Amino acid sequence: MLTQLRPALSILALMTLITGVAYPLAVTGIAQVVFPEQANGSLVRDAKGAIRGSALLAQSFEGPEWFQPRPSAASFATVASGASNLAPSNPALADRIGKDAARLATEGQGRVPMALVTTSGSGLDPHLPTAAARYQIPRIAAERGVPAEALARLVDLNTERPLVGPAVVNVLALNMQLNEMPR
Repeated sequence: MLTQLRPALSILALMTLITGVAYPLAVTGIAQVVFPEQANGSLVRDAKGAIRGSALLAQSFEGPEWFQPRPSAASFATVASGASNLAPSNPALADRIGKDAARLATEGQGRVPMALVTTSGSGLDPHLPTAAARYQIPRIAAERGVPAEALARLVDLNTERPLVGPAVVNVLALNMQLNEMPR
């Protein structure tokens, strides 16, 4: 029995070292050298160097003076991220969307864009379609006393055009620049 147990334990120890220690350390080292910003969380810092969030994760902004991200089924918590898993026929989903649409509705703007009332698959999508960002301009202009044209230029400056898919705006980056605008 010892003749079978010794090689099995040796292989277990060797594979544990290779797959549990050497490989993760090698991948981490390569990532730190080749992609240091992404490997460290794509952190967004303000002018003073303080960390304000990650370019890859949405966060909540309280108050009508800010651009609002998509709703989050997990209240923007990364540990419990995910979709709400409520079916389109579920009355709780229809109720939540109705309340969010009523809260975000701006007179004369038409219907609230779906991206402002529906969650993303992860619940942490940091981007909004440009139409959803533009929809919020009249509300923010009124709250901040800033010309709507200045906010439209700000949205244009923060618009990202990926190789695949529609143009989007990172809400954290947009709000950080909004915060720097004089009121």
